[in-house]
Amino acid sequence: MRSAPPDRPAGRRGWRRITTAAAATAALLLTGFGTAVQADAAQQAASTKVTWTATPCAIPAHKGELACNSYRVTGGLTAFQKQQAAKTGVTPKAADAATPSGYGPTDLQSAYGLTSAAASNGSGETIAIVDAYDDPNAEADLATYRSYYGLSACTTANGCFKKVSQTGSTTSLPSADSGWAEEISLDLDMASAICPKCNILLVEATSATMANLGTAVNRAVTLGAKYVSNSYGGSESSSDTSYDSSYFNHAGVAITVSAGDSGYGAEYPAASRYVTSVGGTALSKSTSTTRGWTETVWKTSSTEGTGSGCSSYDAKPTWQTDTGCTKRTISDVSAVADPATGVSVYDSYGITAGWYTFGGTSASSPIIAGVYALAGTPSSSSYPASFPYAKAGTSALNDVTSGNNGSCSTSYLCTARSGYDGPTGWGTPEGVSAFTG
Repeated sequence: MRSAPPDRPAGRRGWRRITTAAAATAALLLTGFGTAVQADAAQQAASTKVTWTATPCAIPAHKGELACNSYRVTGGLTAFQKQQAAKTGVTPKAADAATPSGYGPTDLQSAYGLTSAAASNGSGETIAIVDAYDDPNAEADLATYRSYYGLSACTTANGCFKKVSQTGSTTSLPSADSGWAEEISLDLDMASAICPKCNILLVEATSATMANLGTAVNRAVTLGAKYVSNSYGGSESSSDTSYDSSYFNHAGVAITVSAGDSGYGAEYPAASRYVTSVGGTALSKSTSTTRGWTETVWKTSSTEGTGSGCSSYDAKPTWQTDTGCTKRTISDVSAVADPATGVSVYDSYGITAGWYTFGGTSASSPIIAGVYALAGTPSSSSYPASFPYAKAGTSALNDVTSGNNGSCSTSYLCTARSGYDGPTGWGTPEGVSAFTG
């Protein structure tokens, strides 16, 4: 059974970390030897339900800390494995840590029209990943992921990878935490998958509080990162506008934030008017579309799925013009987040070293940060959250038009439609043009 996300503690801000499609079977209609075997394998794979659980840091270790809440697949066959079964006629083992079981770089680049950009762009750009606590194995695990998928090495030695504390120290790091280590692996791998030529800066906050994580965001910007991914969030508060000015108001920097994993309802810092809030989709191969992929809103249940909503505190940015919410609306754009159609990650700290499939909008935030990096350095006076709005309704974005993440009185805030909607924003990337100023 898939465990449900824990209830938020009463009386304080409940923070959490932000983290079933059948494979295409048209080829099986061809006559010839092996078709029956392939069809049987595909049918068996399609019937194997995916299960997952929240990562260990879903429950904060200390009172008042933010929690992480990405999802790690624990059983069943993912969309990627079902695709493989349809191709080969061999049903893979469920939750087998020996081999990748989720989408890899080639899949993600294909799905979002990034293959050419990923091969050519990103050199000299730095993506910052902000998380709490230390992952002692971050660099080694990243090396395993990149080597497996044929990506160039990204290490401290060659200047591609750097890990620092929120003070900027490379030696005085926070205490280690196995739950946040899984999150760090997910974030680093997704940044690599989308922008293989980018440098990566991992900034580890001392603990999972807004003050420390916000300080880590500031440190990332001070160290020169023009793209900063944040995969945490929680309920809004009247302090959010002060957090905006203290931590997230960085012109010329693309700051991405996960929209949340508990379905409809606004969260912060996704509600900040200075960031790009990133919703989540279910991503599947398709033989019936020119794109070769299809997406719907990620929703598992009434309490689990991509976040969206209307902020209670943050002002509406000038580039956002939807009329059903007088303040800031979440989301702006989206990317894959459904664990059943999840992404491959390599992790070795605190769990059996191996390959795991992850979901949650903690996957979609670093993906979009990577797209911004492929698109090129934003101008110094710009707010990159506005960039997709300039290409709204064009072929630069894949419009997601089906699915919902709950119930709400203003339907587009929780239900996909043609054009802008809360769960997926203006859609998912189709190349990089919607992410350049």
